[in-house]
Amino acid sequence: MKTKKWMAALAVIGTTIALAGCSSTSATTSAGPVKLSFWEGYTASDGVELQKLVKQFNSSQRQIQITMHTKTWAVIGSTVLPALAAKNGPDILASPPDVMTVYANEGVLQPLTDFYSKSSNDTSAINQSALQMSELKGTNYAVPLGFVPLTMFYNKAEFATAGITSFPKTWDEWVADAKKLTIQTGTGTPSQYGLALPDHQTVGNGVWTSLFESGGGDVVKDGKDVVVNSAANKATLSFFTDAVTTDHISPIGLSGIDADNLFTAGKAAMEAGGPWLAGSCVASKISCGIAPIPAGPSGVAESGIGVTAGVTSQAGAEKKAAAETFFAWFFKHDQSVAWALGSGWPPLNTSVSATEVSANTEVQELTEQSKYTKPLLPGVVDQVDVITALDTLTQKAFAGGDIPSLLSQAEKSMKTAVAK
Repeated sequence: MKTKKWMAALAVIGTTIALAGCSSTSATTSAGPVKLSFWEGYTASDGVELQKLVKQFNSSQRQIQITMHTKTWAVIGSTVLPALAAKNGPDILASPPDVMTVYANEGVLQPLTDFYSKSSNDTSAINQSALQMSELKGTNYAVPLGFVPLTMFYNKAEFATAGITSFPKTWDEWVADAKKLTIQTGTGTPSQYGLALPDHQTVGNGVWTSLFESGGGDVVKDGKDVVVNSAANKATLSFFTDAVTTDHISPIGLSGIDADNLFTAGKAAMEAGGPWLAGSCVASKISCGIAPIPAGPSGVAESGIGVTAGVTSQAGAEKKAAAETFFAWFFKHDQSVAWALGSGWPPLNTSVSATEVSANTEVQELTEQSKYTKPLLPGVVDQVDVITALDTLTQKAFAGGDIPSLLSQAEKSMKTAVAK
């Protein structure tokens, strides 16, 4: 379904849900425990750990009982709105931030202002950048369940063969090492590239938002101010376009999936990606290292991808209060450690040190990188169209397009998207 049609359909269904939710939020008294339905899409080890934690919460008290419903994110996306309209949907709904902002904008989720303002919930200990994922027009509609930086994975064996003993710290070092790691064959197509740098369909195009911010630029500020057409972004895009098209350190036209496949096949020495690459490295029998994305003129910046959880408009006041009790419990120190080690996501409670999660070296490294992590397009409702415009910009630049003209076109498309 086209983005505009999908959002229009959501607006109709969302309005119905919001009206129903408003009439159901009066307090009620339950004869037994408050029962909550929780829909989420964690289907790997993170799902196992979340089920374990919810079971632990249910056993810790008798007032609230949560029933988990694990589905794929795609299934949740296609079924949750009709279910809520029929009043048999979830009370707690987990979703990626780009979907959450649309749900919040259409009244599908309830504001959590009271949760964040209650001092006993100690929400100041939550990673504040992660909180920005669920903010819309100054109001927070969800809590973060996961927040992880896009980071660099590299092939240790290929680094050793090239005589590189440490991961590059700056953009210039990055390109220089990528050139050393690129093995030319004389046919025009290297047998090994130094870097797999996608120019479209990355993870929310977080690779390019990371690079633009590291270069001193940005894409959209405060959810509405389009700033993509800047001198800083022109310099950043020109720098990497030149490195790819002139120095041939990466193929042209890679999608995010293409980049993953190239890296895990041992045909690229470096790639920016998420924690799923750690499992891919193991499956491909590659000894991988993890390091921050090298610093640009404005330092290190890593866009964070994540998952949020909110209370739907289906839930009355009693259920909303119960859900907030669970959220407060989930963010406690011990639960944060358990969730991080079991899920592979870095801890959301900032009181948890990297040493406390050292049993999982990947989580430890990602925890140390948390200070560089920024939310992807925070506060932007129509993230889909903004990301599409960003994809068009980077892909056409790598294909030889005029960068100033492309930045101007991207600005116009993004302004249309954020004005909806």
